[in-house]
Amino acid sequence: QVQLVESGGGLVQAGGSLRLSCAASGRTFSSNSMGWFRQAPGKEREFVAAIHWRGSSTHYADSVKDRFTIFRDNAKNTTGYLHMDSLKPEDTAVYYCAACPHLLSPVVGLYHVWGQGTQVSVST
Repeated sequence: QVQLVESGGGLVQAGGSLRLSCAASGRTFSSNSMGWFRQAPGKEREFVAAIHWRGSSTHYADSVKDRFTIFRDNAKNTTGYLHMDSLKPEDTAVYYCAACPHLLSPVVGLYHVWGQGTQVSVST
């Protein structure tokens, strides 16, 4: 089974940018969708964005639309990214990437493989 490893988190000032990476170790990414989720302290895990791995379709949560971009490395077929612009303090959370056999699902329970998460902190 593929394993997912996130990287790229960190501390950034409001208005700044970060790019998260999600690498599928050991094999190419074979699920239909890769998704990004986030979980802030005391809150439930929430959907951020998803990409159809074999196509180019994407889906975003309203809260991040026009600020975040999900994309994949077409050459490697093992790495996906979440580029985050115009970051806000409310974007502070642990960000997870995950794999799903369904197309562009925002439902946490449908994702069957998860990374360990990477912390994103946005200061005022």
